[in-house]
Amino acid sequence: MKNNQTTQIVPQPIRSLRMLALGTICALTLSGCSTAERLASVGSAPSMTPITNPTQISGYRPVSMPMPAPALEDRANNSLWSTGRQAFFKDQRAKQIGDILTVMIDIEDEAEMKNTTSRSRNNSEDATLPAMLGYEASLNRLLPEAIDNVDLTEFGSTSSSSGTGNIKREEDVQLKVAAVVSQVLPNGNMVIQGRQEVRVNFEKRVLEIAGVIRPEDIGINNSISYEQIAEARIAYGGEGQMTDVQQPRYGQQVYDILFPF
Repeated sequence: MKNNQTTQIVPQPIRSLRMLALGTICALTLSGCSTAERLASVGSAPSMTPITNPTQISGYRPVSMPMPAPALEDRANNSLWSTGRQAFFKDQRAKQIGDILTVMIDIEDEAEMKNTTSRSRNNSEDATLPAMLGYEASLNRLLPEAIDNVDLTEFGSTSSSSGTGNIKREEDVQLKVAAVVSQVLPNGNMVIQGRQEVRVNFEKRVLEIAGVIRPEDIGINNSISYEQIAEARIAYGGEGQMTDVQQPRYGQQVYDILFPF
């Protein structure tokens, strides 16, 4: 009994077109919700994000950092003063979950780099066969054209490459934003998260900041500078009509991602 099975081989260009079409459909499906929301808000200003608990936002993950062994608080007998206390009176700086502090952002960076590379190489190889067990004279009968066994083979190659790179960047950002302590780590360090939204006419600016700080770095005015934030994540952007004009259309972005040439 024979089992006749036929396998249909799809040409490579057709498979590439199918993958391209599938990727385009997926991208359009994912952008459908965003497109519907944008169409629903035509003629109105961008909506403000409601104030919520940062730990209840979808995608929130508690921070886990290497911790030393916990130390017991030492207090002398008949004394109100403890070893870890920074002042006799109550400290008004942020120290527990839910407290608020001000983050001072003053970024003024400037970088300039130039690189130039150049490389060239020439290779040449010659091979002779003056004698090969007496059969060197018979090579003319084996090969289609007459040859000279003294100059049997010759190889040569030449390659060269050059590259030039130039990077110049300047950044100047000066902002202040209030952040909330969302987590206190075992060693006393605190995780902060802050978000600020400002809407002017039909354009909304969004400032986000997150990271890990030390209580001793907080100033007496309950503020901290951005360079004292470990694992700092600072985002400053916006959304609205002007931002939409400055961005390429989503069809062009999908084309740039999927087009291989």
